[in-house]
Amino acid sequence: MKLSRRTKAGAAVAAAAALALVATGCSQSPAADDDGPITLTVTTFGTMGLDGLYAQYEKDHPNITIKATNIDTGGNALTDWKTKQAAGNGLPDIQAVEEGWLGQVMGVSDSFVDLRDFGANDIKDRWVPWKLGQATDPKGRIIGYGTDIGPEGLCYNSKLFEAAGLPGDRAAVAELLGGSGATWEKFFEVGKQYHAATGKAWYDQSGFVWNAMVNQQTEGYYTKSGELNVKDNATLQGLWAQLADGAKSGLSSNQSQWDWGGGKAFTDGSFATFMCPGWMLGVVKGQVEAAGGDGSSGWDFADVFPGGAANWGGSFLTVPTTSKHQKAAAELAAWLTDVPQEVAAFQAAGTFPSVVKAQSDAGVTGSSDLTKFFNDAPVGQILGSRATGVVAQFKGPDDSIIQEQVFGPSVKEIDSGTDGTTAWNDAMKLLDQLVVNK
Repeated sequence: MKLSRRTKAGAAVAAAAALALVATGCSQSPAADDDGPITLTVTTFGTMGLDGLYAQYEKDHPNITIKATNIDTGGNALTDWKTKQAAGNGLPDIQAVEEGWLGQVMGVSDSFVDLRDFGANDIKDRWVPWKLGQATDPKGRIIGYGTDIGPEGLCYNSKLFEAAGLPGDRAAVAELLGGSGATWEKFFEVGKQYHAATGKAWYDQSGFVWNAMVNQQTEGYYTKSGELNVKDNATLQGLWAQLADGAKSGLSSNQSQWDWGGGKAFTDGSFATFMCPGWMLGVVKGQVEAAGGDGSSGWDFADVFPGGAANWGGSFLTVPTTSKHQKAAAELAAWLTDVPQEVAAFQAAGTFPSVVKAQSDAGVTGSSDLTKFFNDAPVGQILGSRATGVVAQFKGPDDSIIQEQVFGPSVKEIDSGTDGTTAWNDAMKLLDQLVVNK
């Protein structure tokens, strides 16, 4: 998972490691002989859908043992990477990198292997062009193989909708929210209708809504040229005003980000809608099941999203130059991001492939455990539809800090009753402290 995908970034580590990243970024260890038995270490995070693939690779490559570590959230994974990067040791052979970190990663791109040295040019047409572009540094070095992208649709609870007098059918829900012309104004308007009918919240908390709003813009917290783009940004201020009004109107359930009480909030009617990039579908399913629920809980997935196309997240597999098995690591990263494996990852976790041929594979467009859970929604087809029009947004070096540590507290403020103007001003103070004057 961005707010970066599944991110809770660590401010202290970010500040302390900044200079050290530059100092150690170019350290490189010579690649070892990969012909004999070797162990490859892999660090991933969140729900990437890769865990079930390693055994097959080991079976097909008897000389290779894979030692995998999966960190719970992208934020904790970012902290882990920055700490080890700054120390100059401890990095795995394959490091998963989240889209929201790219600004920081590109600042030390020389500390990652140029995968063109191991055949990247031969397979570069695999990916949607903008995904490959994201992983290409200013020198033209390809430093990552794309796993998923994060087109967003709307998760909603059909039972809660119908109890409030709203349609439960996903096509009717899409029409209710405006279809291809869906807007945030309409989303909040329908949310107020739902709240009036039920007295309950419309969405879990404002942070994920704000994240979607920002990611939809042609330029987010940074301009395409890399300049900060927050203060006096009339577009962002207008969106913030809508978000604050929604919270004031009782539309936010004021849940803690990434903590839904062991999934209970997904099963007790605390909220009726949820922002869902593909990878989040697996999170919803996991949360419902953790709370003892199943596909009968009412959660569905609609081909609609307020404000139009949006991408939240998407990751890459990189090979740090400290790896002693660079060739073998690059080969594993290439295999994990080939069509069959991206299809398998989607079926396991809903991570929508960044590989073009995988997007139309029957394993993505057809039935799966996810489709069954989401009331037989054709989730792969919907995500393919939602991916239309998605363009990668430039992520600057402090993008994740701005999302998490600048706006994170202010999002919590509006959910807790602070007026939008005060909360925005508080965010600007944090921006000065953590980014502008750091």
